Amino acid sequence: QLQLVESGGGLVQPGGSLRLSCAVSGPSVEYYAIGWIRQVPEKEREGVSCISSRGDSTKYADSVKGRFTISRDNAKNTVYLQMNSLKPEDTAVYYCAARFGPGAAPVERMCSEPLGDYWGQGTQVTVSS
Repeated sequence: QLQLVESGGGLVQPGGSLRLSCAVSGPSVEYYAIGWIRQVPEKEREGVSCISSRGDSTKYADSVKGRFTISRDNAKNTVYLQMNSLKPEDTAVYYCAARFGPGAAPVERMCSEPLGDYWGQGTQVTVSS
């Protein structure tokens, strides 16, 4: 069973930047795709960005393309989400999730559905002046 712990959320002004981190622990971490999924009360969850187990396949929601960058450091078992040019509509709780499987398929499914096999507790991101 995997454990995922998010960090890096907070309050930032519009146009600012934040970097979220997801520390992953447990067996066979290297076989899991990792994704960032956000939730706003009374709205559906949105798959923001996902990355394959080897880091060679990524997916972004149209709403964040060109502003957010996902990366992973498998030596540290950590996945990052660099968020630039933040907008008030990016305000949400951001969850880190893991989905088993190599290649692009779990990346596509996790960001589209969006569903994961394991979830973190979430970190709040608030974009406001």
